Amino acid sequence: MTSLFSLGQVVSTPGALETLEALGVAPITLLHRHISGDWSDMDTEDQRANRRAIKEGSRVFSSYLIADDTKIWIITEADRSSTTILLPDEY
Repeated sequence: MTSLFSLGQVVSTPGALETLEALGVAPITLLHRHISGDWSDMDTEDQRANRRAIKEGSRVFSSYLIADDTKIWIITEADRSSTTILLPDEY
């Protein structure tokens, strides 16, 4: 796996951890997708924005549909100091 950027300190909201556990999804799986550029659940423009963010040092944002109506967001800050795993309603 190729990492396109640094995650910094990884943190998660309790709601996201509880949801991932209930659905049997390991957070590391989503983190690997996030740092390797696998943003398949994002539209084309958002994927372009992430590629620009990596080059220009902006925030990288991913959204993963992990069940019929359940999304998990992953946000890496522009300074790459931290990455947060959260539910959209926790933003």
